[in-house]
Amino acid sequence: MAFPEKILADDEQVVEHLHPHWITLVPGIFWFIVICGAAGAGIAFLPDGGAHGPLLIAIVVAAIVLLSWLTGGPVIRWRTSHYVFTSHRVLIRRGVFTHTGRDIALQRINDVAFTQTLWDRIVRAGTLTIESAGEQGQETLVDVPNSAKQQQTLNHLIEEDHDRRAREAYGNNPAYGQQQYPQQGQPPQQY
Repeated sequence: MAFPEKILADDEQVVEHLHPHWITLVPGIFWFIVICGAAGAGIAFLPDGGAHGPLLIAIVVAAIVLLSWLTGGPVIRWRTSHYVFTSHRVLIRRGVFTHTGRDIALQRINDVAFTQTLWDRIVRAGTLTIESAGEQGQETLVDVPNSAKQQQTLNHLIEEDHDRRAREAYGNNPAYGQQQYPQQGQPPQQY
């Protein structure tokens, strides 16, 4: 399932569109090799005779079921997990049959943190934790590619969003952000 671009606002731009790191596919690849090897060995050592046909069918069916479950499942979960950073929000979409989605406005994000184990540092992945104001205060994104870089990107987007909102609120006033010192006898200006 591709990410639905139609849910973006007119002035919203996608900055990063990520899937979980490829390392999440390693267990599926391992099981693919094990199942294919075991099925091949089972077929090679099938006894000749009347039971050959049913045993061959049983091995093939068992291999297909196990491949679908242990290899296909992780690939589908990887492909249908989207972490999207836009100029206005963070969009998280997961699932095939049961869709789960969460949108976090950049203005509501209080903190962005990442953690990396030694293994994560080797493969350049990590866990990104986004803490936001609201009912569901924390969202954890596991196996994010380049998590340290993504944290910096998200912090930069938060700053840009704050500046954009301030410009909109103050109508591109050049005096915004500058301290105004009153001349003698005049009240200070409030912005």
